[in-house]
Amino acid sequence: MSDAQRLDAAPAEELLAYRARARAWLAQHAPAFSGAARAGLSADEDLALGRAWQRLKSEHGYACITLPRAYGGGGGSELEKIVFGEEELKYDLPTVYFGVSLGMPVPMMLRYATPEVAEKLLPPAICGDDIWCQLFSEPAAGSDLAALRMRATPATRGGVEGWLLNGQKVWTSWAQYASWGIIVARSDPAAPKHAGLTFFYLDMRSPGVEVRQIRKLAGETEINEVFFNDVFVPDSQRMGPVGAGFRVAIETLMIERYSVSDESLSGPAIEKFVCFAQDARINGKPALEDGEVRALVADTLVERQGLRSIHRRALEAIGAGREPGPEGAIRKLLLGRRRQQVGATALDLLGPAGAALTEGLTTVQDFAWSWIDSPGPRIAGGTDEILRNTIAEKVLGLPQDHRPDKGVPFNQPR
Repeated sequence: MSDAQRLDAAPAEELLAYRARARAWLAQHAPAFSGAARAGLSADEDLALGRAWQRLKSEHGYACITLPRAYGGGGGSELEKIVFGEEELKYDLPTVYFGVSLGMPVPMMLRYATPEVAEKLLPPAICGDDIWCQLFSEPAAGSDLAALRMRATPATRGGVEGWLLNGQKVWTSWAQYASWGIIVARSDPAAPKHAGLTFFYLDMRSPGVEVRQIRKLAGETEINEVFFNDVFVPDSQRMGPVGAGFRVAIETLMIERYSVSDESLSGPAIEKFVCFAQDARINGKPALEDGEVRALVADTLVERQGLRSIHRRALEAIGAGREPGPEGAIRKLLLGRRRQQVGATALDLLGPAGAALTEGLTTVQDFAWSWIDSPGPRIAGGTDEILRNTIAEKVLGLPQDHRPDKGVPFNQPR
């Protein structure tokens, strides 16, 4: 074996050893927090179980694996994070409550918060004590984030310089449980729409914050609308320069592409569909013997490997302190469409029995619930249409669409 081969083999062997340790640790601890342990729990009880699981992971270096141990992270590598994530997905664990916190606000706090603030706020988020939410979308601004109308007006309270926030946000995941949030608001309505925004983090327990839950078709209530009535935010909680909020928001959204498009949000794994299709029947034969079903399985597996490669490169870039590229739009676009396609095929194979929904199952466990809920992930973090534009402009280098409002002050008629 050459020196180069030995250098390549060492990390591979170390990663195999890490996978074995992670697998053994999960086998020992995860069953107490997974599957039957969650059956029949209320939302609050499931959240409490999730917090206990997150705290246990933090104590053993498996929560936020790539972050420094000083903050409660694991101090590990991106490859270790990927490996542990693959093993953890084999269990039905209550991790969904922390996806926003750890996927978007925590990375942005590392970039923009002072070390003192990071030392105060990051450990409770990493161990699950504090949940963060992301307050971007509004009733008239989602896909076009720069169209938001939430106002941030300079103000002073008790001798502290800051801002008053007034307006409404919507589709905010886990706001009902959040202690903190990141938010972008319009600080200069006379500037062009992309230039008049400023980015903050705020205490969700501040006076003037009102959260109202929204019930989804699949019965879940993780999304909310949030109202702000003269909510004071100190200027010390501004992230980035005044007027640079759109740039900071885009950084966050680039990271969100990889959080929202995580395979744990893509419905039941294709391996589960293979088992299901083996038991299902078409003309008296296993559905897995049907050419179209086999083609769907093959296409999904090939697509998954390609998307994993994109995801791995992005995570390595984030871990190295670089911004992830626009390729995340490809991954999110295809995962959302594939989830809907696989769910629809499963329901076709079930026939009339597919209309009988089983209560208590999650979208990762059950194809029917996954299909019903599948439109949501195709909207969250950017609609299909926005993703196609991103791919066309940022990946393929095609010209932008015509924008008649470009350079026009936001408060002027367009």
